[in-house]
Amino acid sequence: MLDTLYASAQGLPAFAAYFGLAAAALLLFARIYSWLTPHHELALIREGNSAAAIAFGGALIGFALPLSSAIKNSLSLPDCALWALVALLVQLLTFVCVRLTLRQLPARISNGDVAAGVFMASVAIAVGLLNAASMTY
Repeated sequence: MLDTLYASAQGLPAFAAYFGLAAAALLLFARIYSWLTPHHELALIREGNSAAAIAFGGALIGFALPLSSAIKNSLSLPDCALWALVALLVQLLTFVCVRLTLRQLPARISNGDVAAGVFMASVAIAVGLLNAASMTY
């Protein structure tokens, strides 16, 4: 029994390293995404804006999906960091493309238009799923 626990505990440093990298990448993504968007997600969420919460939550999920795939499929911590960067860039580009397609999207989210928030979240999650699937080899 102790041998099994000891063997399991040997994986804790790798877990901590990958989890730490993922947490840092998620925070970095949230910060950059907030800078990129013309509306202030956290302020809107604090005010009770459901559209902003849905859109921002979808963006976070859309980034976390390929990030989890990068952790699962990476060969090393630097390899994982590289794929996390790819996932980050893809999600940021996704927002830019949706914003160019629907020019009023940020204003609609700021005004609490839930349909706009759901659409943005759906696109972010769909792209995240495709991004994650593309990272398998």
